[in-house]
Amino acid sequence: MQEKKIGVEIANAREKAGLSQRQLAKVANISNAELSKIESGEREVPNPKTLRKISKYIDLNYNDMMYMIGLGMKVSPLNPFIKNYYSDLKGSELNDAWFNTNTAIKNNEVIIKSLETQVTDEKMSNEDKDVLLETIEDLKYQNNTNLEILKLIDSLRYEEERKNAKNKKIS
Repeated sequence: MQEKKIGVEIANAREKAGLSQRQLAKVANISNAELSKIESGEREVPNPKTLRKISKYIDLNYNDMMYMIGLGMKVSPLNPFIKNYYSDLKGSELNDAWFNTNTAIKNNEVIIKSLETQVTDEKMSNEDKDVLLETIEDLKYQNNTNLEILKLIDSLRYEEERKNAKNKKIS
């Protein structure tokens, strides 16, 4: 179970945005009853599509909300899964992880630029533009995640190099 309850976070963000439950439900095109169940904690794991709709109108990132309900992953050096996974890598595995993560960032940047260009197409429907904007948001979130992973890998690579240098001096 996550520390923060999604319903409380949504209610706080909604209030901060100056919206009533009814107003948020209306603009997000969900039922007021559904939003009430989410905020009260009756619906602990809301439908991801509902979260996506809500995220457009309050200051909560969709990917962060997915993490809160256990369907996504928030990456920071403190995330035990990420820390444990990368801490177990050594030598060329760390180098490969760094290369792959860096490549993913570069690929995402290319895709983001392409999608941003497509969003300006006046012939595209608003619905299609929304899908592209959501994809751009997700790719940017992935890149932020990957940047955190690179920091972790860099620190692990540095520590490994330091230990290797120390061992060479000893022998």
